[in-house]
Amino acid sequence: MESLSHILNHLGEEREQYFNAVSPPVIQSSNFVFPDLDTFRASFADELHSHTYTRGNNPTVEILRKKLAALEGTEDALVFSSGAAAIAAAVIGNVQAGDHVVCQEMAYSWTSALLRKFLARFGVEHTFVDGTDIENIRAAIRPNTRVLYLESPNTMTFECQDLAACAALAKEHGLVSMIDNSYSSPLYQNPAAFGIDIVLHSGTKYLNGHSDVVVGVLCASREMVQKIFTSELMTIGAALGPHDAALVIRGLRTLPLRVQRSSESAQMLIARLENHPKVERIWYPFHHSFPQRELAQRQMRGCGGLFSVQFRTDSMEKMEAFIHRLRRFLMAVSWGGHESLIIPTIGFYNIPGRPVPEAPWTFVRFYIGLEDADWLWEDLEQAMAVL
Repeated sequence: MESLSHILNHLGEEREQYFNAVSPPVIQSSNFVFPDLDTFRASFADELHSHTYTRGNNPTVEILRKKLAALEGTEDALVFSSGAAAIAAAVIGNVQAGDHVVCQEMAYSWTSALLRKFLARFGVEHTFVDGTDIENIRAAIRPNTRVLYLESPNTMTFECQDLAACAALAKEHGLVSMIDNSYSSPLYQNPAAFGIDIVLHSGTKYLNGHSDVVVGVLCASREMVQKIFTSELMTIGAALGPHDAALVIRGLRTLPLRVQRSSESAQMLIARLENHPKVERIWYPFHHSFPQRELAQRQMRGCGGLFSVQFRTDSMEKMEAFIHRLRRFLMAVSWGGHESLIIPTIGFYNIPGRPVPEAPWTFVRFYIGLEDADWLWEDLEQAMAVL
């Protein structure tokens, strides 16, 4: 495997082709011309590896694809206009009417919607299972099962699946295994090394890292990438534009620095929170209280900046006051950028037409960005005083 430094800083960048510029240009062209009929025909024979039309492949996008495939240790990669698009393409590309999907429970909300609402309309069945036990997955497999969908860890309570065991089970039954690897990023977990067929990312998170691009990633074998490119990507057209691709390339340059900083700051804050009288429980894959800590440490090289906390308080009013007193954490969805964020479960209570969440109203997911950890702790400490 190429060194991380080479992948992030040089792989795919043929600088002599663009005036020896350090950064690759944004080829902001929708269309490409051909000097003769032979070149025209060759391009249409393999649009994935030529430049015909930017909905399919674009020179700037191609550089990004090469880097992402190398980071995950796969033969090729595709990029999409969102993580949801990448997930949908991966699943839709491997099922047809009458097929069945086994998916770990607590999946990303739009993965769940894809199975429950969208594919169900076309006769694709699904079963959600507690993936912390491989026997639950085994028991859910049917003769018509085609896909095993994993998310390890998930991004709220961080349950894990045994990736090597899941890959072996999928191969035993002829299933396509796929995983949302957004939590770990390629720095901390490489599912393809355990035998998983398709590795997916919301590249909006760590990979881009600057909260200014929405992007999805699919990493797999050349054969699988070609199959999904020819059908799902080209047909649905959820292509990533070259300007956004250039921004993600920029983001990748600092990926190790950002994720390491986020991880170290998160661990420092967790160490202080776990001894605080207003904290009931902490969720974090490498925390000593996490039920699957051994598995997480076996599969992952580290954790990033996401963790969740259940606070100890006796009223929703006090919990809301705590949220409103936080000044250095922004309340927003997503994560992985420079800014520290919270998603409080209490925010999903009392919304007309929406069911009450399963998580208690004392539950808050934190993402720790690149700010100084002591500065963030000051904010947490003053806000917890109201609890």
